[in-house]
Amino acid sequence: MKKHPLERASYAVLSAIVLVVALFPFVYMISTSLKQGDALYDTSLIVLHPSLDNYRQLFHDQPFGAYLLNSTFVAGATVALSLVVSLPAAYALGRVSFKGRGVLLMCILGVSMFPQVAILSGLFELVRAMGLYDHLAALAMSDLVFTLPFTIWVLVTFMRELPRELEEAALVDGVGVMTMIFRVFMPLLRPALAATSLLAFVAAWNEFLFALTFTISSSERTVPVAITMVSGASSFELPWGAIMAASVIVTVPLVALVLVFQRHIVSGLTAGAIKG
Repeated sequence: MKKHPLERASYAVLSAIVLVVALFPFVYMISTSLKQGDALYDTSLIVLHPSLDNYRQLFHDQPFGAYLLNSTFVAGATVALSLVVSLPAAYALGRVSFKGRGVLLMCILGVSMFPQVAILSGLFELVRAMGLYDHLAALAMSDLVFTLPFTIWVLVTFMRELPRELEEAALVDGVGVMTMIFRVFMPLLRPALAATSLLAFVAAWNEFLFALTFTISSSERTVPVAITMVSGASSFELPWGAIMAASVIVTVPLVALVLVFQRHIVSGLTAGAIKG
């Protein structure tokens, strides 16, 4: 069906507005990161004399590379733990009928509704009791609070859509439950796994409150906390150039991951909601 010219024009205008609103902060951030001196206070997006001094200063004044590795470790560990726990949980909640399943699902969803600060004190006592204070493992464990509910809910939706005949055939062949989950079902859940893994990675990568509270030493610092520690020539000066350079470095990997896995993200977030 051919669209009316006015409808196409409206769609183009709305798309352009959304694109500008979405990209402007990122473009402004890149532009500011390439400026020096008084040019930092110029709101123009065009950089007349671009410089990489802000990026060099960022790695010279502090071990920013180590902070990137810390964030990568925390985000990667969070994703791995989320998948290891959520896959069996999604199988039990999506394929096994038992009393109270709906209540349990609502409780899992309810956990994600609490703000971080509401559970901060309880998590802090738990982290100290486990001897994980000022360790990156504490951040990976704490980040599960907001990555597990989402991961479980998405995977439960996909688990329910898998054909029952496949499960019955695997059981007839003597396949165990864990083998069936990780060897039979897991390849079929790739779109959902890609979507949930990436979103969990982004959430853990950008997490700030737990990282600020549960770590104190510089060696255990993650990137969001490190950005707040960037200092200028004086205690009253905010080094906007270095801050913007750090923000660009932190954002680029996430943008690259989204562009690479965008097809899986879309199919992973929509296929489970459609019954064909």
